[in-house]
Amino acid sequence: MTPSEAPRPNGTEDWERLALALKASNEGIWDWWVGRDDIYYSRRILEFLECGPGSAPNLFQNPHEVVHPDDRDRFTQALRNVLNPAGPELLAIDCRLRNGAGGWRWLRIRGTVLRSRLGEAERIAGSMIDISLRKQAEAQIEEERHQLRMLIDHIPLQVYFKDLESRFVLANQRMAEWMGLQDPRELIGKHDRDFFAREHWEQAAADEARILETLEPVSGKLEHEEWCGGDDTWVLTSKFPWIDRRGGVRGTFGVSNDVTDLVRAQREATALAAELQARNEAYEEELQLAREIQQALAGSSFTDASDGECGLQFGSRYLPISGMAGDFFEIIRISEDSVGVLICDVMGHGVRSALVVAMLRGLLEKQRRSAADPSAFLRGLNHGLNAILDRAGATMFATAFYAVFDLGAGSLRFASAGHPGAIACGRTGVRQLAAGRKDKGPGLGLVPKADYPAGELPLAEVRRLLLFTDGILEAENALGEPFLEKRLMETAAACDSASLEEMLDTVLNRVLGFTGDQRFDDDVCLLGIELSAIPQTAVTH
Repeated sequence: MTPSEAPRPNGTEDWERLALALKASNEGIWDWWVGRDDIYYSRRILEFLECGPGSAPNLFQNPHEVVHPDDRDRFTQALRNVLNPAGPELLAIDCRLRNGAGGWRWLRIRGTVLRSRLGEAERIAGSMIDISLRKQAEAQIEEERHQLRMLIDHIPLQVYFKDLESRFVLANQRMAEWMGLQDPRELIGKHDRDFFAREHWEQAAADEARILETLEPVSGKLEHEEWCGGDDTWVLTSKFPWIDRRGGVRGTFGVSNDVTDLVRAQREATALAAELQARNEAYEEELQLAREIQQALAGSSFTDASDGECGLQFGSRYLPISGMAGDFFEIIRISEDSVGVLICDVMGHGVRSALVVAMLRGLLEKQRRSAADPSAFLRGLNHGLNAILDRAGATMFATAFYAVFDLGAGSLRFASAGHPGAIACGRTGVRQLAAGRKDKGPGLGLVPKADYPAGELPLAEVRRLLLFTDGILEAENALGEPFLEKRLMETAAACDSASLEEMLDTVLNRVLGFTGDQRFDDDVCLLGIELSAIPQTAVTH
């Protein structure tokens, strides 16, 4: 049937009005007399199918070869239903159709059935619209959801979200199994009271109500779980307010880890108390998904190290652009006169990067034995993170710079995992460590057996060391120029006579002044270390 043969609304004005409406909606119309080989397609549908009027296929004719094989059964069933005398009056289906170029295009097909007095379908007419872009977007979103779910389910921690009434709305596989269930979906809608004795679930509910009221997290709490049936257990738990992207409070979320064996060991032998405390602290570091701000600003977290003549002073600044940042640093006590310092930047922001931060903090404890060797230390972190991400099927990575101040040996040893090299200030001037590509290894989690070349300097040439994340270097001015290492080194050199704290403030102010709008577009983490002489107390004989 040609366009001129297609039924038109009464009057030219009505036809023009319909044509304008279809053009605005980007839809095409079709008209098929049931049983006929020919079918009417408007010009827009012919464009969808990339066919001319004489070559366009009748997609409603068996065996429906132009319909994608994966959609053909649904299409056939939908058509069979409307052709049934007792069937519906509307044909509605989304499917892929092969176009004239041999590709596939998603179309939304709608049609109204005209029937005889006996109910037989005589004619079906309707519209089609291209929904390929929408389907592609839906598929991409679904794949990202799947990747995030894989990562959460493979983390060796119990992860869960609860609504304002403390009912579960999401949990990972580990959490479902902990609660004695096969599938995480069985946990949705349930409350702690469905599993635990009153004393425990009332305390847990009170903690969550307090978090919702104050928006303050509960971190590293040792909970005694009394089950309605079964042996008691102990978990180390951190809970946080669940805030959506519009700032609304949706409930709480938390992570917990089984420490039952550790608690029982403590009860069995008081001699194991020190070991239990160390393990609890290690678990707490692993679980602090959204607390890098507090840890970076906590001056009490800085350790002491000296060789009797000189010691180390530390200073830090942390400016996250979101509540779930991926930047963090760690100071590791190796011996009385040896300290390791690590700065790390996890890819991206939000829940995924915060979970990787938690995994890295857990891996740090396992690598303490190799903390004196920067190359071995980064290799161990890379191996552990790569194994976890590989099991989860997720593509994530983190950059890191690690340095060891060995006051006894008088040396500074360092290595980089794709991270900007630290700035060293001393009597020979200002230099950047591990500045070239050959001086760095790849980011953590990317290559299973990567090597990380180490460098070394005598401490006599180092008075200060400045570690930083790329939020400093990538800050741009109004012309789109990044701050980069050269300006950072010039700023550090200009602060030679200033105190360590003054230098950190100056660096931040210089970068913010450079941007013009006084803000950063990425998380910023600064860690400064200064070697200083220890005053000798006079002894009176």
